[in-house]
Amino acid sequence: MSSKNGKKALFLALKITVSGLLLTFVLQKVGLQNILSHLKKMDLRFFFLSSLIYLLTLVLASLRWGVLLKRSQSRKKLFSLYLIGSFFNHFMPGAVGGDAVKAYYLYKETGHGGSSLGSVFLDRYIGYCALLSIGLISGIAGYNDLKALGLHWLTPSLFMLFLSGSLLFFGLRIGRRFSAIADFYDFFHDTLRDRRAIGKAFLLSLMIQTLTILEVYVISRGLGQHPSFTALFVFVPLIITVMAVPVSISGLGLREGAFVVLFGLTGISAEASTAISFLWFLSVMADRSWDSWNI
Repeated sequence: MSSKNGKKALFLALKITVSGLLLTFVLQKVGLQNILSHLKKMDLRFFFLSSLIYLLTLVLASLRWGVLLKRSQSRKKLFSLYLIGSFFNHFMPGAVGGDAVKAYYLYKETGHGGSSLGSVFLDRYIGYCALLSIGLISGIAGYNDLKALGLHWLTPSLFMLFLSGSLLFFGLRIGRRFSAIADFYDFFHDTLRDRRAIGKAFLLSLMIQTLTILEVYVISRGLGQHPSFTALFVFVPLIITVMAVPVSISGLGLREGAFVVLFGLTGISAEASTAISFLWFLSVMADRSWDSWNI
């Protein structure tokens, strides 16, 4: 085994370990039987509706990618690449990231490595900007509730950290000596100058992130739960941020822990929060499993 493959295997083993430990902790804290009793209450109509909403977010996301690429690729092709990327993100964790797979296949089509990578990164970047914007504005709207919980500082701090990191990264242009990285920066900055394209991409991102929050709401309603405005529009963006930390398998364990802690602050029980987390994950996985067979 080469040193590179050995590092990949070690990283995958660490992610499996982290997911296992976190899930074990949550299950011991909440109780497996308590979670199962909530899962049995799920109205499957809401489950499948959530899965359909997720499919719609993929369609919109592929449209956003097309806007950033100035429609140089067909919508069908970009949607197919999105499905492939989603498959790799969730069914082959730790081996190759979904974004890297999308960039690779786009590179095979275009022959431009820097712009392929840049478009994938910018697509993800604008999506996260929209997510943080929703969280920030919602945090302002729900300031009194957050202040009562002692968390009124959380979303502004996260937004400022993200902004500072962005200014530092793109201001320094780290790695620009390499031609592929230089092409990446050139694509990024050239696209940012196209205000019309950025505006369209951001609006699509707001729609995508709102629909993602709606997925959680639909799953919650299917379980007979009534999440508050704060739980949905402030805490779900925070949960998605926690899930993005690359230390677990598909966010397993991190997601459940974040749901238990944050939704618990709004009065939703730990077992109900865990059930919402599992079912949201399963609704997405069910959609991706079906789509992967139809690519």
